[in-house]
Amino acid sequence: MGQGLWRVARNQQLQQEYGDQCYLPRERGGRRMADNLNNPRRHCPGQGGTDIYQLLRARKGKEERGFIDLEMLPPELGITILSYLNATDLCLASCVWQELGNDEYLWQGLCKSTWGHCSIYNRRLPPGFSYRKLYMQLDEGSLTFNANPQEGMGYFMSKGILVDHPKEVAKFIFYTRTLNWKMLRIYLDERRDVLDELVTLHNFSNQFLPNALRDFFRHIHAPEERGEYLETLITKFSHRFCACNPTLVREMGLSPDAVYVLCYSLILLSIDLTSPHVKNKMSKREFIRNTRRAAQNISEDFVGHLYDNIYLIGHVAA
Repeated sequence: MGQGLWRVARNQQLQQEYGDQCYLPRERGGRRMADNLNNPRRHCPGQGGTDIYQLLRARKGKEERGFIDLEMLPPELGITILSYLNATDLCLASCVWQELGNDEYLWQGLCKSTWGHCSIYNRRLPPGFSYRKLYMQLDEGSLTFNANPQEGMGYFMSKGILVDHPKEVAKFIFYTRTLNWKMLRIYLDERRDVLDELVTLHNFSNQFLPNALRDFFRHIHAPEERGEYLETLITKFSHRFCACNPTLVREMGLSPDAVYVLCYSLILLSIDLTSPHVKNKMSKREFIRNTRRAAQNISEDFVGHLYDNIYLIGHVAA
């Protein structure tokens, strides 16, 4: 992406140098004249003509000297170009443009775009603080977490990046996408206090039940097998969904127990419709009948809409 922006800037510079002087004449229909295809010369107003070969050779000479020197551009433009780079490319760029590549604004953006919440963001930073160093520590801690969750969290806290409080840890997990979901599941299974805070960070207001369940499992991955942990997740989700949608609960006659039943029905239906091993797929009529046996106060139309959502969009826990 960064190379593309440099190329655009270089092309614009060349167009400014040569575009005002030369042009290719066109026929009345808008096509280039046929003889120009075989004649490597450009026609310039008031001049005898400029050789295309000379123009291309001048451009090639500029390309051989490399990319445009970002230090010759306005600082805000150079920083904007480098902001499209990831951390690895930015480290390489800092070898060429040391002052721009080490700009704290760029590394602060990389930290907050990858790890959206850290306790250290909300504290007064000490003298000599470096966001580049913080990025390296966050990356090291994430790698450690993905090998051993307890050691990873211990690393974050030992460096003062995180405060050992369930709400702070939950926010860190919620706004971070670099943590391995399998290790995260192990950690949350051991830290139920963090899991409780993580569930409360979800806002399911005005969301259709299957979509809310997908959003929930996007942050807190469902286990591969049915067990106590899955039941805990669905129970917490059911209570949170009802708390976020009091009007729907009142109008549809829902309750946490009813939502719990519907969630299990959606998971089983997702497996039935998406698994290649199931030859005889459950029909909409069968799903409505089976679900209303367990949740009799739920309307047939509502259950039918649940089936349509899974059939059209797919698995709720994929």
